[in-house]
This record gives sequence, C-alpha cells and structure tokens, in this order.
Amino acid sequence: MNPNILYARLFVKSLATAGLESVVISPGSRSTPLTLAFEAHPGIETFLHIDERGAGFYALGMALASDKPVALVCTSGTAVSNYFPAIVEAQMSQVPLLILTGDRPHELRHSGANQTIDQVKIFGDQVLWSVDMPIPQTDAPEVARRHVQTTAVRAYTTANGLRKGPVHVNFPFRKPLEPAAEEIRDWRLEIGSATTISNLQSPISHGKITPTDEQLDWLTAVLTQHARGLIICGPRCPGGDFPAAVTALARQTGYPLLADPLSGLRFFNRRDAENAEQKSVPSVKSVDDLPLSGYETFMQGDPGWSAPEVIVRFGQVPTSKWLNAYLDKISPAIRLHIRENGVWADDSQRTTHFWQLNETAVCQTLLTCLQTHQPDPTWPQTIHATEQATWAALQAQLDEHWFDGAAIAALLEMLPEDANLLIGNSLPVRHLDQYGRSRSKTLHIFGNRGASGIDGNISTGLGVAQASQRPTFIVVGDVTALHDLNSLLLASQTPNATIIVINNNGGGIFRRLPISQHEPPFTDRFLTPHGRSFEHAAAMFGLDYRRAESREQFAAAVQTAVTQPTPRLIELITDGTQDEQIRRAINTAVRTA
Repeated sequence: MNPNILYARLFVKSLATAGLESVVISPGSRSTPLTLAFEAHPGIETFLHIDERGAGFYALGMALASDKPVALVCTSGTAVSNYFPAIVEAQMSQVPLLILTGDRPHELRHSGANQTIDQVKIFGDQVLWSVDMPIPQTDAPEVARRHVQTTAVRAYTTANGLRKGPVHVNFPFRKPLEPAAEEIRDWRLEIGSATTISNLQSPISHGKITPTDEQLDWLTAVLTQHARGLIICGPRCPGGDFPAAVTALARQTGYPLLADPLSGLRFFNRRDAENAEQKSVPSVKSVDDLPLSGYETFMQGDPGWSAPEVIVRFGQVPTSKWLNAYLDKISPAIRLHIRENGVWADDSQRTTHFWQLNETAVCQTLLTCLQTHQPDPTWPQTIHATEQATWAALQAQLDEHWFDGAAIAALLEMLPEDANLLIGNSLPVRHLDQYGRSRSKTLHIFGNRGASGIDGNISTGLGVAQASQRPTFIVVGDVTALHDLNSLLLASQTPNATIIVINNNGGGIFRRLPISQHEPPFTDRFLTPHGRSFEHAAAMFGLDYRRAESREQFAAAVQTAVTQPTPRLIELITDGTQDEQIRRAINTAVRTA
C-alpha cells in the first residue's frame, strides 16, 4: 500500500477512535492522502469550504456549538497561513481545533520548490501543541505506525483538555499522493483493515478539579462575613449545570449576579434552571430573579450604592466597557476568579485570588456549606432596584427611537426559544450587551471575543448552525460582512441560518472614538464608507434577500425568517451618524431618569 495512504488512514482511524466526528476540508493536492482517508471513514462527517480562512472559522463555529474538537485539512503553502486568524481566536477563546496540513517532504523545504513554505511550528505559541510528522515509509518499523496512531489520540486529547485549544499536525508527503489503481476498488472496505493498532485506543481522560476543605472553609467565611458582594459571569462560562448552580449561589449569598451576554447566564429558561437546581441542590431557594443586564448603562455614572467588599468572577473578561471601568475603580477586600482551565483573564491586574477549580463543583459545594446562611436582603434589593429603574427608563427610550441598538433589542424578543445568535464584533456585540435585557428564554449566544476580530464572523455562525441544527441568526455589521463574503457560499447550503447585516455604510464603531473629532482623516481612513448594499451578493450566492429600513419592515423580515427557514440575508439599513446621536441621547436620558 502507498505509505502516504496507510499513514493517513492510521491517523484518521485513530482520531475517530478518540472521538472526532467532523472535519472541514479545503481542496488541494498535497493533502490528498488526508482528504481521501477522511472521505473513506464512515464515522467522520466531512464538510467543504474552498476558502481556508472561512473554513477555519467555520470549524471554529462547529467546535463552539458542540464543545468538541473539529478537524481542518488543507494543502501546503499560503493555504496554511490562511487558517491563522481562526487559530488565534481558538487559542484566545479556548476552542478545540485540530489543524492538519499537507506539506512537501524535507528535501524540498528551503529549496525554492513551488508552493513550499516553512510550515514547521508556523503558528508559534498560538497552538497548544505542534507536531511535524515523519515522512511515511513503506519499510517503517511497527513502532513508527504506532507513533502515528498515538499522535492522533494525543492531538485530539490535547485540543480537548482542561484548557481547550488548537493543535497543529503537519504531514510531509512524497509523491505519489494517490492510491494505486488496485487500491481504489476496495477503498471504503479497507478502512478498518491492514492497520496496526496502537496500545492507546481511547482519549486520555481527565476528571474535574474540586475544591479542598481548606478552600471551602476560607471562601465560606468570606461570603458569610461580607454582606456586599457581586458575582460576575463573563463570556465563555461553563454550560451544563453551571447556570443553575451559580444562580442558586447568588441567591444564597445575596450577591447579585451580573451576566455578560456571552456568558450563557443572561438568556436561559428559569423553569429549566429551577428544575436542575432542585434536582442537584434541593435545600436552596428557587430562582426568582434574573441576572443583572443593565450595568452597561447604569455604570456609566455613579450607581448610587456602596462599593462591594467581594468580587467573585467566572469566565473571560466582560464585554462591557463600563463594568470593567467600575471593577477597576473600586477596592474590594477580595477579588476571586475561578476558572478550571487555568487561563488568566484580568487585564486590570487586580485579582487577589485565582483558583483553578471546576466552576460548577465550587458553586454546588458552597451551597451545601451555606445552607444555614441568611444574607442581609438590603444589598441585593438596592442593586436590583437600580436594575429595574434602569430598564424602565431604557425600555421607554427603545420603544420611542429606532436605531441599530433598538434593532438588537427587538430581535431578542422575536427569536424562538432555543435559537442560536452569533453576534458580530464591533457595534453588534456592544449593542447586545447594553440593550439585551435578561429574560427567561433560552438563547444560545456565540461570539468571537477571544481576539475580537471582525474576520470570519459569518462563517463562525454558519459553523454553529451546522453543528447544532438549531435556528441560527447571525448579526454582523456591513464591514464585517464584507470581510467574509466568500462564506455566503456556505450560507446557501445552510437552511437554518439567517444572516442579518446592519448596514450603516462604514465602520460605525469609530464614531465612539476620539479620532472621530478629526476630519480629515476620520471619514476616509477610519469610517471608510463604501456605498454598497448586499442585494447583489445575496443573489450571487442564491440567498433569499430582504431589505429593511424601518422597525416594521425589520420585524416582518425576522418573522418570515423564524416561520419560513431558508438560506436568507436580511439587510437593515441605518444611518450611522443618527444611530450614534440617538445612543448618546438615550444614555443621557436614562441617567437623568
């Protein structure tokens, strides 16, 4: 058998044994053995994207939705480097990816050979592990074959460890890259035969890190001795039982919970949480308060209450500018960050205690320790009163004024239970943070907030749609959409995805920055108006197109998308200058109220 084919089969079969279910392939010659091996394996579903940059983000979206590693396959040369933006995001957001790249053999490296670049450790520190595989050989010893299989399992397990992230495996192949004619006939039948099985046949397992008695005693004392505290849930908090457990902990301690829109805590069905809570911790009270979500508005000024004594954080750095500014300004006695993957997330460098522990286990065991604790209700009542007053004033303004932020708020009302929302960077995620009110409806919110780039946002959302098979809405700005137009080809094959482009003719986020006061060069070099609409792009890729210029037209377009799913692009036309004026006026009006 062609040794390239044998090695590729060994590697792919071991990945399947480890648990790999999906791979995104971009066409190319040097990766032929890998492509054929994946296509032949019945246990791994293959997807195709011709653009490696979009493919990287598509796999990222699939891994975000499934919380499982997804593989990428591409040929040699610049194809490899086009994965870089998605790999950076995966590293920063701890998303498991396996990057499998075809390469020229060693004798062609640094020789001027066509389509040959240095791919060895090309991604540097942006991957958890990088491996340059040996060149396949017909007469390789059995230990070399076992090495191929063991490397596959180790790569999968490293990507899927406590600290998830991307892993790069580089495959140098000599020609011929294709199987011999007689091998093609029984291609699929032979996938499970003629292979040497490594002793390592399943993923390397790991348990969860639970708190010690000493840690629990100390934290129980902290929480009972300090009446004023806040629980902050940033992006990428755990799923599963964590939302119910941390919400119950907030109730039991009297510490209000501030939930980032990407935390998984702001939009979840309270009945489900109560059921899960009662099942796991029957002694605690039921949930009757939603997490706080108005802080991006009320923390722009003095919130009017005493500073907290304790901050307990989970997840990444919050999206909110004003929450982060508030946390940087106050001086609590304790700032505890709990994160099982051990990744530091404190750009103000004010954390006093960092615990690498399983977040759910900490919350659940603390509930037992705090069973008899009776918190002073004055503190949470004061905070929730601020929250309620803020939303009463804010909702009145959103009902009165139509602008891009009001569109995000309206969309949340119309999304069906259990839907996905991929929120684009720049303005959309900030609008979601400020105008996305907490509600008792389960919505799965995704965003690329690790590196916060605007590249690949559409393809990430399409990957989320494919992996979850739930109704998926992808909200991006016009400049973000222009960065990822190639991925509209994938959108045409994704009937459960609706793309909403907020077109304000340029980079509206720059209107919030001091550079906006300097004209020129603001318009030409920062705002960059393009004067384009997306109707022709939708037609080119076969997408249903709807144009909306008013609240009523937008509501009708979204309602159609909810009730009649098909590959669709909704273009919401707004005036960027007017949108920013309205936003500032609303902030002033709400603070005054």
